[in-house]
Amino acid sequence: MNSERAPGARAPAWGFTSDNIAGASPEIVEAIVASSTGQSSPYGADEITARVERRLAAIFERDVAVFLVPTGTAANALCLSTMTPPWGNVYCHPASHINNDECGAPEFYTHGAKLVTLDGPAAKLDADALRAAARVKVGDVHSTQPACASITQATEVGSVYTLDEIAAIGEVCKAASIKLHMDGSRFANALVSLGCTPAEMTWKAGVDALSLGATKNGVLAAEAIVLFDTTLAAEMGYRRKRAGHLFSKMRFLSAQMDAYLNNDLWLRNARHANDMARRLTQGLATVPGVEVMGETQANIIFCRLPKPVSAALVQAGFQFYRDRWGPDVVRFVTAFCTAPDAVDSLIAHARDAAASPRA
Repeated sequence: MNSERAPGARAPAWGFTSDNIAGASPEIVEAIVASSTGQSSPYGADEITARVERRLAAIFERDVAVFLVPTGTAANALCLSTMTPPWGNVYCHPASHINNDECGAPEFYTHGAKLVTLDGPAAKLDADALRAAARVKVGDVHSTQPACASITQATEVGSVYTLDEIAAIGEVCKAASIKLHMDGSRFANALVSLGCTPAEMTWKAGVDALSLGATKNGVLAAEAIVLFDTTLAAEMGYRRKRAGHLFSKMRFLSAQMDAYLNNDLWLRNARHANDMARRLTQGLATVPGVEVMGETQANIIFCRLPKPVSAALVQAGFQFYRDRWGPDVVRFVTAFCTAPDAVDSLIAHARDAAASPRA
C-alpha cells in the first residue's frame, strides 16, 4: 500500500510506542523451532551455546565470557552485581534505564549498592563529572565507595556516545580503578549509527562488561552478558544460577542469539530501524508547527507536536507516548519491522492535521 488515502480515513493501528511491541524476525522463530527437536545437553553445555560463544568472540575480536539471560534487566543487574560490592557506588545518568525503569533490580542484585546519578547532555554520562565524583571520600569507611560506572548505548533518548566519549569515560574508570559497564539494549542501533566495530565501541574503549541487547531488535527473549574482563566469569556463573536465570534448556535462548548474529541479521535489523527513524524525522521536520528535538542518531525520536496534530494522530490510530517528558512532547520509536508505508502515513496524517483550520 502507499501513503495516499481518502480524507478522514483511519490508518491501521500502527505502533510507535516502543521497539518492544514488535514481534520476532522469522529467522529467530525458525531457529527456535529447529532447536526443539532431539536431545541436547542442558544448562548451556550444548553445541548451539558453544557456537554463540565462538560467534561473539569473533565479533569482538578477543576471548570473552558469555552468559545468556532472558531479559535486559537481568543482564544489567547481574553485570553490576559482579562489579560492585554492597557498599559500592554505581555512577549512571539520571535518565538511564537502570535508574528509572528496573524497579530497584540493580540495588537488589548487588545487595544494596548505591546508584549515584551524574548528569550530562543528551542523556550521556559526563566524563568530567564522573572524574570528580570518583574522588569523593575514597577510603572513608563512613561512605559508599566508587565501584562502577554504567553507560547506555544508545541512550534512552536515542543519542549515541561517540568512541571518544566512551574512551574518555573508560580512562576515568581506569584511573579511578573502577569498572565500566555498558547497557547495550540498543547496542546494534548505536553500532550501525557510528559505523565502527563492536571491539572499538567496547573493550578497546575501556568497557569491562556489556549487556548485549537483542529483544528490542528482532529476538523473542534473549540477551547476552558479554564479559571482557573474564576474571568476573566465575562469580557471574554463580550469580546467574542463584538469581534463577540459568536455563535448563539453554539451547532455546542460544538458538535465538545464534540466528540473531548469523549473516548480520542483527545489523540489518538495526539499520532498518534507524533508517525508518530518519525517514520519520525528515518528514516531520516539514510539518508546520512540529519541532524535532535533537539529532536522530538511532531509532528514537522526540519532538514537540501541536496538540491538534497529536490528537489527530491518535484518532487516526497511531500509537505513541506523549506528555511524559513535558507539555506536547512525544516519543516515536521505530523497529526492525517498521514499514515505510507506516512512516509515510503518519507524516501525511500529521501534515493534514497541521493544515486543518482547527490546528
